[in-house]
Amino acid sequence: MNVYPVTQGDFSHDGYEVWVNNQKVALDAARVSLVPFNRRWPGHQRQLDQSELVNFLSMASDEPLNFRIRPKKPFEKVTVRPLSLGIVPEVSADGDITFTLEKPAYFTVEPYCRENALHIFVDPLCEYNINKGTQDVIYYGAGIHEVGDIVLKSNQTLFIDEGAVVYGSIKAIDAENIKIIGKGILDNSHNKEVILYEANVENNFAAVNNATRQHTIQLEYCTNVEIEGITIRDSLVYNIRPIGCENLKISNVKIIGCWRFNSDGIDMHNCVNVDIDNCFLRTFDDSICIKGFDCYYDGDVEEAVQKAMYRNGKAYDIFTNVRVRNCVIWNDWGKCLEIGAETRAKEIYDIVFEDCRIIHVTHPVLDCYNVDYADVHDITYRNIDVEYDDVIPHPLMQKSDNHKYESKDLDYVPNLIAVMVQFHPEYSAGGARRGKNHHLVFENIRCFGRQKIKFSFGGHNDEYCSEDIIVRDIFVNGKPLREGEYDLILRDFARNITVECQKG
Repeated sequence: MNVYPVTQGDFSHDGYEVWVNNQKVALDAARVSLVPFNRRWPGHQRQLDQSELVNFLSMASDEPLNFRIRPKKPFEKVTVRPLSLGIVPEVSADGDITFTLEKPAYFTVEPYCRENALHIFVDPLCEYNINKGTQDVIYYGAGIHEVGDIVLKSNQTLFIDEGAVVYGSIKAIDAENIKIIGKGILDNSHNKEVILYEANVENNFAAVNNATRQHTIQLEYCTNVEIEGITIRDSLVYNIRPIGCENLKISNVKIIGCWRFNSDGIDMHNCVNVDIDNCFLRTFDDSICIKGFDCYYDGDVEEAVQKAMYRNGKAYDIFTNVRVRNCVIWNDWGKCLEIGAETRAKEIYDIVFEDCRIIHVTHPVLDCYNVDYADVHDITYRNIDVEYDDVIPHPLMQKSDNHKYESKDLDYVPNLIAVMVQFHPEYSAGGARRGKNHHLVFENIRCFGRQKIKFSFGGHNDEYCSEDIIVRDIFVNGKPLREGEYDLILRDFARNITVECQKG
């Protein structure tokens, strides 16, 4: 086994002692959201009392691993998620947690339910064939690196090695054959929000134009891109944002430390040929999201979108051929696996989410929210586990800095599946055109917990509707879903919606 070295950053946390195969190992730290409390963000950074510090362990192995974990605070019971790992830990008389991990996996150890979880990332062993001495390789070794902005050009590789903490963000425009790889940490927390002008941001949809924040990885109109192995921590806004990219592969990436407003995981815009495999995402806002262009523009919105969609003589007006597989998702605010909300595209189609494990939720889990004009069709969600907490914290909007989070709805449960065509005063950007959702399949969805399953479907009008949708093979705690065991909300302009379940 190979335990990655820890480089002390801006903070540390001492929540656990951990031994792996009788060897004591060092733990890293991240700041995460403590409560699902959102706010219009320009000029309003979240208070620290809405967050908490947690530990995570990063390593690689190709052999079974024996874990012994000693939490620093008393606990009553412990759960290892995802449940599909089948790990039932033993707890000794003195409070040590022990179990065996048979193969590489990304998982959490939770002696305090959602709070103060221990995140463990075990990568498969691999060797990178990287020549550090060439001009096409940007290399960062163990230690702290204050780099600010990194601009990648065609045929360049950014390598973040074990034990490296790179404070900065990455951008590439019109580049091809680029790689962002390694086993170190990319941390975006040292970049700062810039307020552009004084304005009243309370309940003001236009307020998103009032500040700029840098996405951790921004890729624009790039071809043949690989992001592999790294851990992304503490993003100011989206962690990975590809726009108009083609042939994009993201694998073995870990995202943690999302506590700031709108710190989405992987939000993509009008891309073609995308493969996302074996990633862990704990995000504050949407986890993995398929979008059209989301231009925020004070003038002619359509003009801005058209300018973005056509570049270098090529149209970037469709989103197709996406495969999201084998990902573990913890969502502290927002949707888990989503189409939308911004859907400014001609078509969004041939999208598959499969073999994913969702371990904590707050908002609708499997979601298609079409608020612009895309023809959204041939979308598949299959072989997905959804684990519900006994009590799911109700996501709320913060009204002012002194407004404290208090969830009074102890029976709150979000929709498992939600499909909608709708006008939205912000995300529709003032445009009058709408799109359509059709030929969606949700199958072999396995839910765990006490909550009642909920589905919701709706459209905008008779033409811009949601139709021809199949929900089948839904299981709750190992048993097939039966009639009367779920809530189905059919709003206007939802047609030919089929929920297959056992009778009686």
